[in-house]
Amino acid sequence: MKELTPLDRIEVPRPRPDVAYAARLPRHDASFRGLKRLLGAADCGKAGDRQAGLAARGDAAREAARELLGELTLEHLHEHPLTDERGEVDAVMRVNYDIDRDAFAPIASLRLGELKDQLLRAPGAEVARVGGALTGVMAAALAKLCDVHELVYLARKISRPTRARTLLGAPGTLASRLQPNHPTDDLRGITLLLYWGLSLGAGDALLGVNPAAGTVETTAAILRHLDRIRRATGAPTQICCLSHIKVQLAALDQGAPVEILFQSLAGTESCNVTEFDITVDLLDDGYRRMAARGPLAGQAEQFMYFETGQGSELTYGKHNGIDMATAEALCYGLARRWDPFMVNNVTGFIGPETHLDDREMILANLQDHFMGKLLGVPMGMAPCYTLHAHVTLEGQQMATQLLTAAGANYYMDVCLNTDRMLAYFDTSGHDVQTLREIHGRAPGGEFLVWAIERGILARAGEGDEKWGTAGAITRGPRFGDVRQFCSDEAELAELLAATPAAHGFATAGPRPANAVSRRSRLEEAIARGALESELREEELARVAVFRVITTTAASKEGHLGSADAGARLSPESAAWLSPEDAQVQIVVSDGLSAEAVHHNVPDLLPVLLDGLAARGVTVGRPLLARYGRVKLAEAVAERLGARLVVMLLGERPGSGELASRSLSAYLAYRLTPGVDQEAAAAFSGNPAIGFEYTVIANVHAGGLPAAEAGGVLVEKVLQVLARRAAGNRLEALLAGDAA
Repeated sequence: MKELTPLDRIEVPRPRPDVAYAARLPRHDASFRGLKRLLGAADCGKAGDRQAGLAARGDAAREAARELLGELTLEHLHEHPLTDERGEVDAVMRVNYDIDRDAFAPIASLRLGELKDQLLRAPGAEVARVGGALTGVMAAALAKLCDVHELVYLARKISRPTRARTLLGAPGTLASRLQPNHPTDDLRGITLLLYWGLSLGAGDALLGVNPAAGTVETTAAILRHLDRIRRATGAPTQICCLSHIKVQLAALDQGAPVEILFQSLAGTESCNVTEFDITVDLLDDGYRRMAARGPLAGQAEQFMYFETGQGSELTYGKHNGIDMATAEALCYGLARRWDPFMVNNVTGFIGPETHLDDREMILANLQDHFMGKLLGVPMGMAPCYTLHAHVTLEGQQMATQLLTAAGANYYMDVCLNTDRMLAYFDTSGHDVQTLREIHGRAPGGEFLVWAIERGILARAGEGDEKWGTAGAITRGPRFGDVRQFCSDEAELAELLAATPAAHGFATAGPRPANAVSRRSRLEEAIARGALESELREEELARVAVFRVITTTAASKEGHLGSADAGARLSPESAAWLSPEDAQVQIVVSDGLSAEAVHHNVPDLLPVLLDGLAARGVTVGRPLLARYGRVKLAEAVAERLGARLVVMLLGERPGSGELASRSLSAYLAYRLTPGVDQEAAAAFSGNPAIGFEYTVIANVHAGGLPAAEAGGVLVEKVLQVLARRAAGNRLEALLAGDAA
């Protein structure tokens, strides 16, 4: 177990006034006030940084910023910590200063450009040692000076292996994190996706499910199910349920097999506390509890798993004026505090407000991989995309080729590239095996032995020219054979019936057979078309007598490209909304899919309204908003004085006709001053907390049916109002009752 340095013992220089950095260009001067501005201008252009006003105004200004950055010494970067909006060093920045002081001393006087040259000449062990002496800001600054070849070349030098039950990230390996997400957490569908992935040689890094329902009960049930399958198949790997850390720790207290403890991280304390509901102290506690009594205690050298990705701080408006790449590097400087088994980067997951197209996504992933490995964390990569961005499967595949050359530890196995619960597109088990064969990689050693014994993978023999080098890892006779894990055809049929977007098991080499690929791509194209739909107010008027409100997003393009325009009421709507005597207010908005509203609200809303009325809950006249985002609920609650706002929002389209109509219900509970707010503040560590959220997701015909969702929402609204709590605090109260 790693010794955790108390925060008050980490030395951080006192913040200084912003420095003016200036360079003379042939036609004009370029100046940047403060290190934050300089770092933002030096980066390659990205949508999020442009939106935040941090990107350079042109190529010449960008190169001027890079030249200035390259002339700064590491000592200068060290002595100018980036501060929060109050001008203070936050907890994330402080943890980043917990560096190897002995390794920093001899390089402190180097200019950043000199350090880059030194690392390009140095062996991998030296590059890794220097990384331990750097803060996230230093790593980000270095990444901004590197071209694509340099980002690949430098990262490839560094090896960051870790061990839980099995070894991950050894040289010459490429692993897979099997992610069998299901829109309703149906254990039958999860089982089929697990069997499918294992049959493709995927899952050696982890078997991990993102649950649709983040409750303690669901988390514990999924973990026990994963554990049963791991034992039954004999696959040498580890398991995880990617609920919030507070939920996982509650499940651990109930005896669930929490082998690997997961949490998403942000690069600013304000984003972590207010949006992710975590603090450094909470993560310290989780680390110590896992080391003392986690299922792998005494066996695993590492047991923490963090997920990151450029843009979350900007999306939530909690970036403190720091550009996306630098904020991401600060995540890695934070993650290394707990010596994680895995770090997974999901840059591309948010959408066009952070990364607009293939180029921006690819470059950001290369930066992230390099920065993470340099700073000392084991990097798994998930170059991914959503359908409302100008990012494609081809762009994702280009990213994986480059990242494999750069030495990524692992990728995801999201079956046929389609996440059936989160409605985004990631790498598949077919992709992982394809990359292994192209780049001469293998699964982790223990898993490789298991896969060869089962005939899933094979080792090429002497003279087997079609596979290239003797000893190369290829496919065995049972590659892609899901039936090997099923007792009979009846079991397979039952599992198939519970699994969306299962377009066929046939393979061609390491790839899906053409018929399977064509069906997958067609379903994706159908879903992308759903983004073009608009709300049809006259149809919705037949469902309920809506009051129409507007946001500050004036167009769909403006809505998709902005992180917050849809979260704010237009001045006109704000002016006429006034407090009402109703406990609950319902808001319907298209969000990212108007079709989700049209296919679900007609069945859902009457059940919700009738159910609440029957229980004596007062509800205001429903509101309808075009181009809305989740946090619009807060503006509505404040204007109307509602205790709870139920936001029925069209989600980003998933693959296929049904998943392109996915609706979510966000329950935003407004905390009033007094006992409620004080309890929420104590639970979250955020003294200024104003709202708590509960989410009911994947409402559509292929997930949680709309009418059934109406009933689920009635019960959840009653729980929130009765407990005067939502989100993780509500789940903790309910788990306490169950215990």
